[in-house]
Amino acid sequence: MPDSPALLVIGECVADVVRLPGAPERTHPGGSPANVAYGLARLGRATTLVTQLGPDAHGRLIRDHLAAAGVRVLTDGSPAPTPAATVELDDEGRATYSFDITWTLGAVERPGEPPRHVHTGSLATGLEPGAATVLDLVETLRTDATVSYDPNVRAGLTGDRARAVRRAERFVAVCDIAKASDEDLRRLYPDEEPEDAAARWLRAGPAVVLLTTGAGGALAFLRDTVVRVGAPSVRVADTVGAGDAFMSGTLHALASRGLLGERGRTRLRSMDTAVLGDVLRHAVASAAVTVGRSGALPPDRAELAAALTSVPAPG
Repeated sequence: MPDSPALLVIGECVADVVRLPGAPERTHPGGSPANVAYGLARLGRATTLVTQLGPDAHGRLIRDHLAAAGVRVLTDGSPAPTPAATVELDDEGRATYSFDITWTLGAVERPGEPPRHVHTGSLATGLEPGAATVLDLVETLRTDATVSYDPNVRAGLTGDRARAVRRAERFVAVCDIAKASDEDLRRLYPDEEPEDAAARWLRAGPAVVLLTTGAGGALAFLRDTVVRVGAPSVRVADTVGAGDAFMSGTLHALASRGLLGERGRTRLRSMDTAVLGDVLRHAVASAAVTVGRSGALPPDRAELAAALTSVPAPG
């Protein structure tokens, strides 16, 4: 049975049409928040996703995919087509995206039980008019729930950079856990080193800021401390969903230690470096499993436990 605390993810589902050199086109269920919800459910966490899904083949594919992991899906009933993305993979498995997406999230049925934790990010927090709805939901729920945020910045979709920065910083200010890749922060702050931007985000309010650096591993910023964990050696199939698996691994580890929810918030803010290092190792291990196979397929608990044995100790 899924473990407590109950987790709520708010954000888009996207059908990823994947194109790999010399291989037939494939369609995978995707969307960063949907991937996080799927990853949490694979790890045994009771998870609800608030999203938009169209009454079409892509929508049915994604619903079935999420249901197979045990994700409860709540939608606003919009008849708009399910968003889609074309994912071009190079010979090393690195992904670039082009999108056909609108985000107009309207009124959605609230979960029966108040969530202990809310996660959001990606296009759902960067595209209007839906982004405003998401921010309102987060501000309403954060009284009783901890909040995590991952901007997952997509070039060409977030509009004017100054506006994208303002949106991102509004979510950073109301979250407890902020996560970004070095590429995200370079897109938002091209004149600032990613580590400096992450440290500045920490001062804006979160308890912890996580920074991923691809094959370089990840860093976690906590008060005046920075913890680093290197990435294990992995034969990369592709990088689709790696950051989302990192996020679901993070939240799973925090939940296991009672660091989510209103009661966990104080402990989250007083977390020591040993605990933070263990959380970061879980996140890196989760991402490593995902990049080792095609598509956004995060690990289950057994796979995560096995992957942890190859993740180096924090530095």
